[in-house]
Amino acid sequence: MSRIKILSGWSNVGGSTTAFINLCNLLNREGYDCTFYGPHDWHLDKCKSGKLEKCPVNEEGERLIVHFLKFPSRPEESKKVILSCHEKELYSVKHTKSFWDDIVFVSDTQKDWHETSGIVIPNITPVIMRSVRSEEGPRVAGIIGSIDRNKRTHVSIKRALDDGFEKIKLFGLIVDNLYWEEEVHPLVDGDRVVFEEYSDKNNMYSQVDEVYLSSASECASLVATECYSLGIPFHGNENIDPVTEVLSSQEIFSKWVGVLGLEKGNDNR
Repeated sequence: MSRIKILSGWSNVGGSTTAFINLCNLLNREGYDCTFYGPHDWHLDKCKSGKLEKCPVNEEGERLIVHFLKFPSRPEESKKVILSCHEKELYSVKHTKSFWDDIVFVSDTQKDWHETSGIVIPNITPVIMRSVRSEEGPRVAGIIGSIDRNKRTHVSIKRALDDGFEKIKLFGLIVDNLYWEEEVHPLVDGDRVVFEEYSDKNNMYSQVDEVYLSSASECASLVATECYSLGIPFHGNENIDPVTEVLSSQEIFSKWVGVLGLEKGNDNR
């Protein structure tokens, strides 16, 4: 059986990590052997997974999906090597020595920004069971995602405050401690602005009425897509593409089958 290996330089809380967990689970459900390897622990209990340093690379017939990493050359024994790019400035395709056969981007806008050829496959939108919010009590604004300078969490807080929200909940992992201490923590008063940390998506989205995101750079925001699918008002900015369509898991699966060369009916399973 030909193995599919997802290798990422980031496997902590984040949109790309969630996307790869969902992709790994989907491929395994469809009968393909897929493992997601990353340097952090957050992904380990959410799919078939392992730590990046223990991932065997250059096994005969393997198919690699590589994210946020750079290889000195293409592994010779790999049947397919796909660069999966979820970034703009943080990973410059044009300034990286090619080690891949094809590139998969998450949106047309992102692909155009990199000014290079590639295939666009959007991320899988997970099924979220959101509880109906009560009309009683204050309306709650949610800020969901990593807390760092790129996400500009403090800007989202100020926007929600300016819009008159009486309660603002932050759901996220602090990945930049200096930024947290300088820009975000002074705004968290434990009353109107509360830090809840990142949790189960069913739980997070059940606690909020509207969502804010103010990223300096963003590619196919998973939060925006999730809000779209749930009918939650989403307040982005000029760096976040509006969501107008969500592909089904099967449509996305078919696109990955094609790019990985896993045509149904062959011997790749």
